[in-house]
Amino acid sequence: MISELAYIHPEAKIGKDVKIGPFAVINKNVIIGDNCIIDSNATICEFTQLGNNCHVFPSAVIGAIPQDLKFRGEVTWTIIGDNCMLREFVTVHRGTASKGKTVIGNNNLIMAYCHVAHDCILHNNIIMSNATQLAGEVEVDDFAIIGGGSLVHQFTHIGGHVMVQGGSKVNKDIPPFAIAAREPIAFCGINSVGLNRRGFTPEQIHTIQEVYRLIYNSGMNTSQALIQVEATVPASPERDMILNFVKSSPRGIIKG
Repeated sequence: MISELAYIHPEAKIGKDVKIGPFAVINKNVIIGDNCIIDSNATICEFTQLGNNCHVFPSAVIGAIPQDLKFRGEVTWTIIGDNCMLREFVTVHRGTASKGKTVIGNNNLIMAYCHVAHDCILHNNIIMSNATQLAGEVEVDDFAIIGGGSLVHQFTHIGGHVMVQGGSKVNKDIPPFAIAAREPIAFCGINSVGLNRRGFTPEQIHTIQEVYRLIYNSGMNTSQALIQVEATVPASPERDMILNFVKSSPRGIIKG
């Protein structure tokens, strides 16, 4: 299960039924959960924790120190949940003093050549397509899909159930359930295909459409539109998710 050609620091904690390929490197202060696969030439750096059933593909580097000149060697972590797949040449950097950790949740697919920078927070069931690059302190919510080759500016927030077109330059927050595309990036409707696949009802999808009609197509500014949404759209988890996201966005949301 563990190649004799792998290097594993004696203080690393390795779970049950873990497979480690030749020339993989597992450093000190690493915790690897049960049933993980660490392929050949992958490197798991110090202060990294992997959950159960994760697969790290060849030449990925997980938990390297951040590319941040403010970093002074403080103890920070990279924390990855269960059932994550980190493909070839993925790089994930640990946190800085800002948040103290970079977090990737459960059931995430990070495709080849992607980069997750320091202090990013990725929630669950996310797909990052090939060569997507997240700058520092980006947050990505559940079920978001980011198309290949996208560049995401630092401190940006990508909402849940979002679909981002490949090759996008994301410099504003993308609210939940949206499709984001074009150049410059803009709101292009709601991710109705993804919502249908995930079991959203026609009534829920209609509510989301009505909220975004007021935000993007009513001719009102964002503040006025939010007041109108609260006054005319019945409260629901979907309505409130959008309202709370937009109200708490320091960068502002993408334009329509």
